Amino acid sequence: MCGIVGYTGPREAGPILIEGLKRLEYRGYDSAGIALVDDAGDLFVEKKAGKLANLQTAIADRTPHAAIGLAHTRWATHGRPNDLNAHPHQDCTGDITVIHNGIIENFRELRDGLEARGHTLTSETDTEAIAHLIEEAYAGDLADAVRDALRRVRGAYALAVMHRAEPDRLIGARMDVPLVVGVGDGESFLASDVAAILAHTDQVIFLEEGDVADLRPWGVTITDVAGSPIERAVSTIDWTPEAAEKGGYEHFMLKEMHEQPTALLQAITGRVTADDRIEVLELAELGDLLRTIDRVELIACGTAYYASLVGAAAIQDWVGIPARANIGSEFRYSPPPLDERTLVIAVTQSGETADTIAPTRLARERGCPVIAVTNTVGSAITREAAAVLFLQAGPEIAVAASKTFVTQVTTVVILAAAIAKARGRLGVEQELELGAALRRLPKQAQTALDSASGVPELARRYVNSRGFMFVGRGYTYPAALEGALKLKEVSYVHAEGYAAGELKHGPISLLDAEVPLVAVATRSSVYDKLISNVMEGRARDARVIAVASEGDVQIERFADEVLWVPDTHEALSPVLAIIPLQLFAYHTAIARGTDVDQPRNLAKSVTVE
Repeated sequence: MCGIVGYTGPREAGPILIEGLKRLEYRGYDSAGIALVDDAGDLFVEKKAGKLANLQTAIADRTPHAAIGLAHTRWATHGRPNDLNAHPHQDCTGDITVIHNGIIENFRELRDGLEARGHTLTSETDTEAIAHLIEEAYAGDLADAVRDALRRVRGAYALAVMHRAEPDRLIGARMDVPLVVGVGDGESFLASDVAAILAHTDQVIFLEEGDVADLRPWGVTITDVAGSPIERAVSTIDWTPEAAEKGGYEHFMLKEMHEQPTALLQAITGRVTADDRIEVLELAELGDLLRTIDRVELIACGTAYYASLVGAAAIQDWVGIPARANIGSEFRYSPPPLDERTLVIAVTQSGETADTIAPTRLARERGCPVIAVTNTVGSAITREAAAVLFLQAGPEIAVAASKTFVTQVTTVVILAAAIAKARGRLGVEQELELGAALRRLPKQAQTALDSASGVPELARRYVNSRGFMFVGRGYTYPAALEGALKLKEVSYVHAEGYAAGELKHGPISLLDAEVPLVAVATRSSVYDKLISNVMEGRARDARVIAVASEGDVQIERFADEVLWVPDTHEALSPVLAIIPLQLFAYHTAIARGTDVDQPRNLAKSVTVE
């Protein structure tokens, strides 16, 4: 969601904050703002609707010298994306500034009370109420005032707060929304994402739920909301700022698609041995537990949900117990029976997805063991889990997921195999076949990328289509869903993903010469069934674009266009099949002139329900 950056130290704060916002613009881009306390103790605030460039233009040649400040990029929830609702927000005195990511659930009650007590609130946001609550509580100590205010707040938040009378002090606080502290040499940083501050320090503290951090140039003190001191470990980040740069590619999305072979190699490293055995050390302490579970519930949202569909299918096929993928935002409101024999697997790229964390906590409260699959060390979901499998994909900046989808699929397939092996259900021949396929996967992904040179022209030929229907069956169905999602996300072209057998139950009415059928038709146990469904589409004049396995001698009889990928294990087929579909979405977006890395209305990490 929104991006937060704060700095206090000996250097010029303005350039550091703007640089941090540039690295976080993928998180929020409806508006941007900055607040600085200058050398004279005066507060400078500027905020602008639209992209960060609008803010940069507004403050060019007029940014004051300041050694402390905070800045924000917003993804709007409460209030329209305009100058007035942009952060930072101030109190009545103009001394206190607040930036915020999250949602304050009781904001209406708080605003009504503040207005009744004589406060003037000028924006439509929930955030502004926090500034006024801190104003009421302030008695010379900003940290005390923030803690007092937070005791009256219900909801999710990551906050950064500054008072111009305390010109070397920043206060940060988190509840259900990520916030990290950077520890430097005589300087301190605050950010919603490590990427914002990694150019300046690789030493970070991942704040936990209810933490309040008091930042000074010389150090950081952390308490809970009641004021009791808390010790938090300092972590060293092992990736470089350059890993989050475009590296010569036109867009982050294109760069990250081309990083997929490396990401896949990292995802299997340490989990597949040189002799093709599946060994997941992260599960070593859960062996007895995995042998006693009688059901598996996977919880995820968006792209991660589609990856979870693959995991659920593999677990059910190989382990022989019920396994189901659940949409995280729906799970809590009609949960299945949950107990200590129900394994919950939470899949989330950021590890901070509110719609995944909340149902995972519910499951844990009901006694379920939890395994987390995430890309982000120190994220909230890791604290809910008995074991964590990291994707090891490296930073993903583009809003539309690419390399995290393929590593999620790979990781949940490995997890399914590990559960089957722990229960004695994975035969040696089956294990070696899967292990060999996994070890081939990185090179095959590179082949899929290299084989897609015709995709830009294909995208240009079909760019004016009225819509697209993506279909698959079995393990290819999630790839169809993800392919349709990618096209919708970045090109704004309407696309639907369906199980191919469902075409004749309604969606086939949409097919005609202006609505192509995209069939994920890689080798599978239901290939012939899928081809029958493709023929139903062709009979309605729909042109067919097929993703097919190399060596398929039939497919060109049924498809107008074929995107070839290497043949692989059926459970891993979505990993390779999605690559040309990602590229098709990307090049369609380029042809339409949309903002590939920052699609409208979307944010990278959805940290509010």
